[in-house]
Amino acid sequence: MKKALLLLALLMAHGWASAQGGTAEMADVFRSNGKIFIVFAVIVTIFAGIVLYLVRLDRKLSRLEKQPYH
Repeated sequence: MKKALLLLALLMAHGWASAQGGTAEMADVFRSNGKIFIVFAVIVTIFAGIVLYLVRLDRKLSRLEKQPYH
């Protein structure tokens, strides 16, 4: 689990570092209309859902691996 969180942090840091250049006209439009927070909330919700699904799946797999064979 710690390795997954470290990998996630490194990927996010890489994404933020590579997103420094260029112009984002669509982001400027969303910002001016005040809808950037909605876009951000949707992205965070989807990402949180994927993370929760993977954590739950990992726990189920760990529980299955610990069961003795019949």
